[in-house]
Amino acid sequence: MKIDVVMPKMGESVNEGTIIKWHKKQGDTVKKDEIIFEISTDKVDTEIPSPADGILSEIRVFEQETVQTDTVVAVIETDASKAVPAPAQPQPTSEPPQPVSRPQQKETPSTKQAGGSLVDIPMPKMGESVMEGTIIKWHKKPGDTVKKDETLFEISTDKVDTEIPSPENGVLAEILVQEQETVSVGTIVARISTTGGVVQQSSRERVEEPVVAPVKDEVQTPAPLIEESVKEAGTVVEYYKEPPTERAPEGMGTSGGRFYSPLVLNIAQKENVGFDELNRLKGSGIEGRVTKKDILDYISKRGKTEAPRPRALTAEEIRQEPHAAYYSKAPEERERPKPSAPIPQPAPVGGNTEIIPMDNIRQKIMYHMVKSRDTSVHVTAVVEADVTKIHNFIKNNKDNFLKRENIKLTYMSFIAYACIKALKEYPYLNSTIDGTNIVLKRFINLGFAVAVEPNGLIVPNIKNADEKNIVGLARAIADLSNKARTKKLTPDDISSGTFSITNYGVFGTLFGTPIINQPEVAILGVGTVTKKPVVLEVDGTDTIAVRHMLYLSLSHDHRLVDGMLGGKFLKFIKDTLENFDSFEI
Repeated sequence: MKIDVVMPKMGESVNEGTIIKWHKKQGDTVKKDEIIFEISTDKVDTEIPSPADGILSEIRVFEQETVQTDTVVAVIETDASKAVPAPAQPQPTSEPPQPVSRPQQKETPSTKQAGGSLVDIPMPKMGESVMEGTIIKWHKKPGDTVKKDETLFEISTDKVDTEIPSPENGVLAEILVQEQETVSVGTIVARISTTGGVVQQSSRERVEEPVVAPVKDEVQTPAPLIEESVKEAGTVVEYYKEPPTERAPEGMGTSGGRFYSPLVLNIAQKENVGFDELNRLKGSGIEGRVTKKDILDYISKRGKTEAPRPRALTAEEIRQEPHAAYYSKAPEERERPKPSAPIPQPAPVGGNTEIIPMDNIRQKIMYHMVKSRDTSVHVTAVVEADVTKIHNFIKNNKDNFLKRENIKLTYMSFIAYACIKALKEYPYLNSTIDGTNIVLKRFINLGFAVAVEPNGLIVPNIKNADEKNIVGLARAIADLSNKARTKKLTPDDISSGTFSITNYGVFGTLFGTPIINQPEVAILGVGTVTKKPVVLEVDGTDTIAVRHMLYLSLSHDHRLVDGMLGGKFLKFIKDTLENFDSFEI
């Protein structure tokens, strides 16, 4: 009987998974609950066991391939007599084939290894909506020894900057993606030799290589004479039954609905070829795609004819043309533009100006803020809360708390606790919008903004925050803040948030109008706590007292949250803070 092995669903919002390693080959015998492969999702990496005893008769999805959940990735045959045997190894023929010389072009560097095994290091997926990453620093060079979990390189995405550890012990055999290069999630950025085999990198140059001539209906093997000569020359030679085909690109770029490979985009960027020029090129590849040869030919001809370079756009053109096409689409269909070349900058005037390029994380923040502004209808409401009781409690207990819990007690944990109670009371604030549907979340993953030096911002979230008390929230806030500032956040720390808090009060700001963290529908802004004279009613008589006051601002998406709901939510938080009870600690 055949049993399908499917890509499992590893979480509520997980819709796909990537196979990162097969522990069995086709034709191998497997036992029930024995590990047969490993997968990676945006939630977790895990090992998948066999559902039954039998033989792995078919593998349909291979390593580094990403498929939807419930897709059949393999088939197990429980009846051994019906199982498909493993592919047979080719047997040498009695008469060796004659070599012929045929020019072969090596377009990209590749790694050859003898007596060892190579492990691919892909660009990791650092969040639910993250589709690419930029390598900002390599901590190792090719040939360096690396240990498992030792930091290998640093990446920057539109969610987080983080350090990526080595998955294995070994030697860094090859770096495929250099610093400041941006590639799609899943792209192989490096390879590690795990068993210390001899590793050589092939050249980019065109070389004449002896290749075995194909003989019809016979299995080909290299002639012994050629094999010996190759060993003496100390080179690596590959033999083909037929000419090798060009490898498909691992990532693609788009402009105006047209696809461009990363290689073409990289050449275009270095040669200052804009998308307007690329779109005019006639491609010789499949479906008219522009190949490496096409763009190199264009650049060589452009150099001879001295074709004019693209000029810098005026401010009026920037406001009109690009954005007109952008805003004509629905928000969910809008695609963030990716500049193909540096935009020409005006020369400094009089030596009194300085042009500073944005770093990667600043650019990502910029794009996210614009996207949020264009997606949600922002409305902001403000209330003032008297937090004198909380101030006095912190003042009287902070030393004992630090000694007992080893955590600094701050206003933030009290505000987070009040916010969670309000979200339970008004669950529409803990939802998202999906087209014309409202997606209510029955769990609360509370996010909070953390400023990262020198000029960054990240929003990790506390998973199942509604299950924690004030002490638990204080511990979680301190832990995630430290991880954010030391680049130790994981994909799980920054994904699946349901509501966010931003505390600009730590910088002395009274109140602000924060931008909603998509795809959430509201964000709470926390101002600084100040001592103010306040009119109080005591036994029916008005009196003036000095109190510790705090402004709270709620930016909410008016597509779902109206003023009445937003006002009730804010008042609930205010009342909870003003009526703080120490028993809730």
